[in-house]
Amino acid sequence: MGIWIELGIFGLVFLFAFWQMHDVRKAQEQTRQQRALEKVEQAAEAALAESSQVKPEPTQKEQKQG
Repeated sequence: MGIWIELGIFGLVFLFAFWQMHDVRKAQEQTRQQRALEKVEQAAEAALAESSQVKPEPTQKEQKQG
């Protein structure tokens, strides 16, 4: 009879561990997605900053005038 109680407790602990691992994996995936989103946003901001610093070359008409 005692062995069944021990096996039942072991089973509950085992299920709890699987449940926790599932939660950990979900949290890791959310972290990966958040980091990827932040990386994309930083790249977009860098590209925007770079494009705003680059001055367009004068056209032939502007070169003749100035």
